[in-house]
Amino acid sequence: MEVFKLIYSVLGGLGIFFYGMKNMSEALQSVAGDVVKNTINKITTNRFSAIIVGTLVTIFVQSSSVTSVMTVGFVNAGLMNLSQAIGVILGANIGTTVTGWIISIKVGKYGLLFIGLGIFPLLFAKTNRYRQIGRILFSVGMIFFGLSIMSNAFKPLRTMPEFLSMISYFSEQNYGAYFACIIVGCILTVVIQSSSAMLGITIALASSGVIQFHTAAALVLGENIGTTITALLASVGANITAKRAARAHAIFNLLGVLIIFLFFPFYVEFIDYLVPGAANAVNAEGDFVNVAVHIASGHTIFNVAATVIFIPFLNQLANFVTKITPATGEKEQHHLVMLGDPSQMVTAAALAQAQAEVNKMKDIVSRLYALAEEIYIKQNFKDQERISLKAKDYERITDNIQKEVTIFIVKLMVNPLSEDESRRAQSMIKEVDELESIADYIERLIAYSARGDISKLIRDEAKKDFDALFVNVKAFYDSVSNQILLDRVDYSVAERKSKELRDQAEQIRKKHLDRVSSGEYDALGALTYSDMIVALRKIRSHTENAAQAHV
Repeated sequence: MEVFKLIYSVLGGLGIFFYGMKNMSEALQSVAGDVVKNTINKITTNRFSAIIVGTLVTIFVQSSSVTSVMTVGFVNAGLMNLSQAIGVILGANIGTTVTGWIISIKVGKYGLLFIGLGIFPLLFAKTNRYRQIGRILFSVGMIFFGLSIMSNAFKPLRTMPEFLSMISYFSEQNYGAYFACIIVGCILTVVIQSSSAMLGITIALASSGVIQFHTAAALVLGENIGTTITALLASVGANITAKRAARAHAIFNLLGVLIIFLFFPFYVEFIDYLVPGAANAVNAEGDFVNVAVHIASGHTIFNVAATVIFIPFLNQLANFVTKITPATGEKEQHHLVMLGDPSQMVTAAALAQAQAEVNKMKDIVSRLYALAEEIYIKQNFKDQERISLKAKDYERITDNIQKEVTIFIVKLMVNPLSEDESRRAQSMIKEVDELESIADYIERLIAYSARGDISKLIRDEAKKDFDALFVNVKAFYDSVSNQILLDRVDYSVAERKSKELRDQAEQIRKKHLDRVSSGEYDALGALTYSDMIVALRKIRSHTENAAQAHV
C-alpha cells in the first residue's frame, strides 16, 4: 500500500509540476510576446548577440527544448543561418538554467502563497495582461506545490532497504557510477521530453535525501544531453542547414559533458566550495536544505563554462557539422515544416516562421509580374509557351503556400494569443488569401496571350492604355507590399489610389469598345482585351484588400 501511495503521490506531484511549467511558459510568452519577437529580429551574424538572443528567449519561454526547436524552424524557413543558430542554441543552454534557480527555492514553502496571489487576477482581472500575470504567479505556485508533493513522496525511499540496494551502485563515488548516472539522466530526459521536468525530479530526490549531491550533479549532466533529442527530432524532414543546427546542439552538449566528466570529482568539490553551506546538510525536519541551490549552481556553471569555452570555436563547430552532414547535391528550398503541433510552439517564433512563408509568396508574385512584363511590355512572344508553363507552376506554388500557412496559423491560434499576436495572425491569413488571388489573376493574364496573335491585339493606343494600367497596378502592389513590410499601412491612401485605378480601367474599356465599334478590332480581340483589363482591375482590388488586412 505504501508503494502505491508513493507512486500516485509522485505522479500527482509531477502532473502538477508539468501543468505549472506549461502554464508559466504560455503566460510568459503572452506577456512578453513583443519582447520575444523584437529579440528574434535583432539576431545578427555576431556570435555574442546570437547567444544573448538565445538566453533571453529561453528565459521567456522557460524551455531550452522549445528554443532549440524554434531555432531549427527558423533555419528551415531561411530566417537564420547555421552560425546564428549555433549561437542561439548556446544561449538557450544558459537561459534554461534560470528554471533551475526558480525551482531551487525551498519547495513547498511558497507554493500555496503564489497560488493564492495568482488566482484572483487570473479569474477577475479585466485586462488580458493582468490575467496573464496572475497566471504566471499561479503557475509558479503550482510548480512549487508539485515539487513539494514529490519531495515528500520520495522521503520514505531513503529508509527503504530494497530501494537503497537497487540504487547503491549509482550512489558510489567513482567514474563508473558517474557514467551510469549520466546515461540514466539522458534516457529519462529523452523519455519525458523535458529537461526542466527531470531537473525538478532530481531536485526533489536530492532535497528529500534519496540521492546525494554528486549523484544529482551527474544526472543533470545527462539531462543536458537528453534535451538535445527534441531538436534532433524536429530536424527530421527539414533542410540540410536545420539538420546541421540540431546536430551542432547535440555535439556541443556532448562535448561539454565529456569535458566536465573528465574532472567530475573536482567539479563537485568546486561547487561545494563556491556555494555556502554543505550540499548534504540536513535540518531538524530531515530536509536537505542546501542541495537544491547546489544543483542549480552546478547547472549554471556547467552551461556558462561550456559556452565560454566554445565561443572561440563556433566556426570550427559549424564546419564540423557541415562536414558530417553533407549536402545532397540538389538545391534545397526553404519551406515551412510543421514541427509537431503548431499550437505547442512559441507564438512569436511561429508567427515569424509564417511571415517568412508570406515573404516567399510575395517573391513568387513578383516573379509572376516579371513574366507578365516579358510578354506584354517587352513583347517576348517567342517564349510564350515557356512563360505560360512557368506561370502555371508559380501559381500552383502560391496555392500550396496559402493552404500551408493558413492551416499552420489556424492551428497556432489554439494558443492564447495577445491582442497584437491575434491581429498579426489574422492579417497573415487574409494577406496570403489575397496574394493567392493576385497570383491567380496574373497567371490568367499571361494565359490570355495564347488566345491569338497578341501583337495585333495590343497596338497603338490600345497598347499605350494597357501598358499604363499595367505599370500603375504593379506600382500600387509594390507600394502596398512595402508598407505591409514596414508595418506602416495607410489604408486611406491605398483606398484612394485603388479607386483611381478602377476609374482608369473603366475608361480604358470604354475607349476600346469605341475602337471595336469603328471596326479597328474584331469581337474576339475585344473580348480578350476586356478580360485583360478585368484581370488588372481584380489584381488592383485584391491589393487593396491586402492593405485593408493590415489596418
